Parts: sequence; structure tokens; C-alpha cells
Amino acid sequence: MSRYAIVAGTFYRGLADSLIASARQVFEEVGGEVEVFEVPGAFELPLAARFCADSGRYDGIACLGAVIRGETTHYDYVCGESARGIMDVQLATGVPCGFGVLTVESMAQAEARASGGKRASGAHAAEAVLALLAVRGQVGA
Repeated sequence: MSRYAIVAGTFYRGLADSLIASARQVFEEVGGEVEVFEVPGAFELPLAARFCADSGRYDGIACLGAVIRGETTHYDYVCGESARGIMDVQLATGVPCGFGVLTVESMAQAEARASGGKRASGAHAAEAVLALLAVRGQVGA
């Protein structure tokens, strides 16, 4: 049985819960076992993902959270560094990490992307993990 980790920044609890639910559903639909790990925010996601990847227990990791633009440049740093860090984890370890961090201008935009349907970012992050695992299987890596 495949095992998947979901690491979620919970600064916006309601958004995190929606993202987690949709990612979990995707992984469970393919028969995967899922564990969820929570961290305070998006900035902490890369290290949490690295812990999961280094454990050797997970086939893939969905990294979820939200960063909503405010009045300072904090948004830019958190968005850029969380994205870079998550990419670094998958490149360094070979464990696919789906990027499901909402980087939006408003709570309304975040809610639209966390709530489901065609914009379900949690589900899309899990689907990205599955797609990367399929590519690995096709190339025999």
C-alpha cells in the first residue's frame, strides 16, 4: 500500500482544513494511507516536508497552506521561500512534493481555491504527487 504525507500550514485553519480534506480524498481514492502533519504556516512547510521525505515512510507529500497578501513585503518572502524550499526537498530527496500553497490577494480568492471544484488546490497538489510517481514508474527511476 502506498503511503502519503500531507504537511499543512494552519495559519488559516479553515482553509487548511479544506485543503487537507481534498488532498486526503485524492490519496484515499487510489488506496493510499495518509498521515497529516501540521505546522504554523507556509514558511515551515519545507522543513516538515523534508522530515517526511527523509523518514523513508512516504511515497509522496502534499504541501498545503495559504499566504494572503497584506500591507508589507512579508508575503513575497514567505511565498518565494516556501515554494523554493518545497522544490528543494523534492529535488534533493526524489520524493514528489505537490505544491498546494495558495498565494493570493484576498481571503475570497483563497476560499475559492480551497473549497473544491476545479480550483481545489489541495486535490491538485495530491494529483501532482500521483502524476510524478507515474512518471517515475514509466522511466524506471
